[in-house]
Amino acid sequence: MAEEATKNSKPFDPLEPWRGMRDIYLDVWAKTMVEMVNSEAYAQATGTMLDTYLTVSAPFRETVEKAMLKTLEQLAMPTRNDVISIAERMTNIEIRLDDLDAKIDALLARASQPTQQVANATASASRAPQQAAKKAGRSTTAKKRKK
Repeated sequence: MAEEATKNSKPFDPLEPWRGMRDIYLDVWAKTMVEMVNSEAYAQATGTMLDTYLTVSAPFRETVEKAMLKTLEQLAMPTRNDVISIAERMTNIEIRLDDLDAKIDALLARASQPTQQVANATASASRAPQQAAKKAGRSTTAKKRKK
């Protein structure tokens, strides 16, 4: 019976109480942090810190941008604005090409319609004498039969 009790129970782990305390501690901290972050005071404090950071860092950022522009200029490399300008131009060219393609398709469709009508008319006109000859041939044979 003692053997069955040891088989069914977990072996003793001396760190298990510490793990339990850690889990409870982390759970309490998580709940506390969620409550704090969702408060209006936290939002205002964070907003104030971000505004201050952006205000203080603006001169440094401008200085870095100017230095980068000078460096790129000396290395004969395009700047971000140059790349954006080229991308906008390419987009405009692409739009115009699409418009031209649509117009050409419309013109080809218009041009092919009369051609088909003329082709149909000429085909039916060329068939008309043949059909008339066939009818004439039938009528002459019909007249011969009557006689």
